[in-house]
Parts: sequence; C-alpha cells; structure tokens
Amino acid sequence: MDFKTLYYSWELVAGSGQTLSVEQRVALQTSLVILQKNYKFNRVLFWGKILGLKDDYFIAQGRGEDEMQDKKDLYSLNCMDWFLLPTTTDSMIQEVSIAAKGRFIGDPSHAYEHVEIRREGESDEERVVTKVREESRLAVMIQQIDEEVSVVPRGAFIKSPHGLVQINRSFGGLSDSEAMKLDNYLHFSKPKNLKKRSILEKGDLNPAIDFLDLLSDDIPKGSWSLQRECAGRVCVLRSLFWLGLTSYHVPMTPQHGYIYIGDGTKNLDLPFML
Repeated sequence: MDFKTLYYSWELVAGSGQTLSVEQRVALQTSLVILQKNYKFNRVLFWGKILGLKDDYFIAQGRGEDEMQDKKDLYSLNCMDWFLLPTTTDSMIQEVSIAAKGRFIGDPSHAYEHVEIRREGESDEERVVTKVREESRLAVMIQQIDEEVSVVPRGAFIKSPHGLVQINRSFGGLSDSEAMKLDNYLHFSKPKNLKKRSILEKGDLNPAIDFLDLLSDDIPKGSWSLQRECAGRVCVLRSLFWLGLTSYHVPMTPQHGYIYIGDGTKNLDLPFML
C-alpha cells in the first residue's frame, strides 16, 4: 500500500488480525518520505512485514517510471534505517531453494548452509556445500510473493503502446457488483496465462488494461477468499496459499492496495485442504 495513505488504509485490512503500533506507523511515514527523496522513486509502497524469530523485517518497495519493471525492494529492522536488497538471479533462487529452510531468523547476515555428499564410484565422494545469506533469501521470497499473489483491480493500471505500465489516473474504482467478482482482479506480475487464450477470447480484451492474468484462472480453484468488511464498504481479498497476504479495494473509489504480514512460508497443504 502507498505509504502516503498508510494511516487510514491500515484500518481497511485490520480484520486480518495483524497490525502495527502507533510508533511504527509514525516512524514509517517519516522515514519513507526521506527514502523516496534519497532514491528518487516516483512513489514508495509499504510492502509488509516478515516475522522472524529474533527480529521482524519491515519491507518497502520503490517504484520508478514503469510500475512493473522499475521496482526496488528495501528492508528495515526499526522502521527508520533502510537497506537495499540485492537483485535476484537464477543462481540465487536455486541456492535459496536448496539451503534456506525453516523460519526467518531476523538477522540479515545469518548464513544458511546445506551440505550434499555426491558419490562417484565406491570410494570417491564429493562434499558440495551451498551457503546463502538471509538477506538473499528475503529478496527471493519477496519476488516470489509478488509474482504469485500481488493483486490490483482491473483498470487500475494501463499499458502504453510502448509497453510502459503506469497508474491509470482516470480509474475511479470498480462498481459494488464488479468488486465482488474474482474476474475483476488481476495479478500485478508478468502474465503467464494470457498467451494461452484463444483468438476469440483475446478479441474481447482491451490491450491497454487487460494485459495481466486473472485471479479466477489460478489453480487450484478456491485459493482466494473474497469478502466485504468494514460494514460492507471495502472488499478484501486474502490468499490461502500465502497466508498473510491481504488485498483491499474500496468500490467506486481509486483506493486499493495489498500488504503481506507473515512468516514467509507458503501453505503447500492447500490443495489437500480444499
């Protein structure tokens, strides 16, 4: 969620049970102004909080001219001092999947280690050690959550003929009836299912706003919970795969956003729970 609306937007997602203290909110609103100025971001989002065993990570995301491509993730342990996370690579993702297990510790310098013994023949063996810092694990996890469950209402962003994705300034919000349909919410990440649509299906799409995947196409069905809260004035979406991801939209207004507060683990048992 945009840090400029953090103070009142937080109440819209408070039904999830997670919250920030008054001191943390004030510190965030102050430090994120400075962060935006220092890094020259077009805007800054408060992405969420990762719960660790020793300390929690507060995550901010800076956006540039292209809202989808120009993104930088930063973390803080005290809501005041911010540190840039490394850019994820294929090798980093592979190392994290091998070595990093269990809960986050809350120490960016903590090193996870995995030892694999590879045997060649009867007597020869090779020890392969994979080490990865928690800072790298944090960057990979944020990217994974963004790719899988970041949510925006249909029409909130537009794509120019040159491929630039920006905020749709004319977006006035979904209607009350539209806001309660999963078809009107999109993944704010590189589309995967869009290319699979038939020519007839693509003929009904507006390329300026229908350039993202629909939440209703997610597998398995039932991985999202959509309901009205705050006396029916806000529609809240929760991911059942990434417990702690909450998205909100106030119908008939441009107010929308999402936030993640959780321990950074995916609910892999969901297909067996539905």
